[in-house]
Amino acid sequence: MEIFSWTLIPAVCAGLSAGFFLLLFLNLSRRITVEKKLDYEMRRRLPLIFLLALPFAGNVRFIARHPSFKSWGEQTERQLSMAGYSDTITGVDFIALRIILGVYGAIALVLGLIQQRLAVGVILLVILVIYPAVWLRKVIQSRHEEILRALPNVLDLLTLSVQAGKDFLAALRDIIKRRKMDALNEELSRTFHEIKLGKKRSQALRELSVRVGQPDLSTVLSAIIQAEELGVSIGELLMIQGDMLRNKRFSRAEKQAGEAPVKIVLPLALFIFPAVVIILVMPIVLQAFKTLLF
Repeated sequence: MEIFSWTLIPAVCAGLSAGFFLLLFLNLSRRITVEKKLDYEMRRRLPLIFLLALPFAGNVRFIARHPSFKSWGEQTERQLSMAGYSDTITGVDFIALRIILGVYGAIALVLGLIQQRLAVGVILLVILVIYPAVWLRKVIQSRHEEILRALPNVLDLLTLSVQAGKDFLAALRDIIKRRKMDALNEELSRTFHEIKLGKKRSQALRELSVRVGQPDLSTVLSAIIQAEELGVSIGELLMIQGDMLRNKRFSRAEKQAGEAPVKIVLPLALFIFPAVVIILVMPIVLQAFKTLLF
């Protein structure tokens, strides 16, 4: 009986420990909420890894709303607005998303330590931590380039319409209707609707400049606002701005063409040059081995 009791005690302790761990896990799992219906306009598709993390963002929003994250949140809001994702995800949710991805990275690091693959865990942690910022910066850059490509043509159309006798807003409305929906047309449509709803034109244009944050577009909008305030002819001003942007675009194209030979040196040195050396030198090396051995 004494042997039986001593044998039973470790089993009971192990069972109680497993039960306590199970209760702790269930208690923690109840606190984790999953948002089945996200309050986002998915007109712009987010990356898959963001969609996997967003349902859990509600668990860490209280951290993202902390006063210490206020400046970070305002900066993120501006960046999302510049990227065109302000209607898709808020700055608070994007910060919460980055926190969730950081937790995923920490889990990957722990699993890498357990599996004795520390390098893999560290790489996954770094990728999950820096990917949102890199993705957002890339989207902003792509959107600004798209706006810059379309801006000179839009200014030319506005110039022709205004010089033909149309009002600025009427010309803008016709151009928006006839152009395909790109980044510039989307922002102009939003500004046009704001003016139609009663907002002052100068205020709507200033908000467009702040919202997009593209330097060339901001210069054009500032010139239009000043022309409106000073009573200068908008047609001549638009023509001058269009010529300046076109010359700037040509200068940028020439600069990129001049940088191409420098950029191609590294791929040549890494991939093409070794292959050429192997093709030219290997027959000589093989012939030398045959001569020396036989």
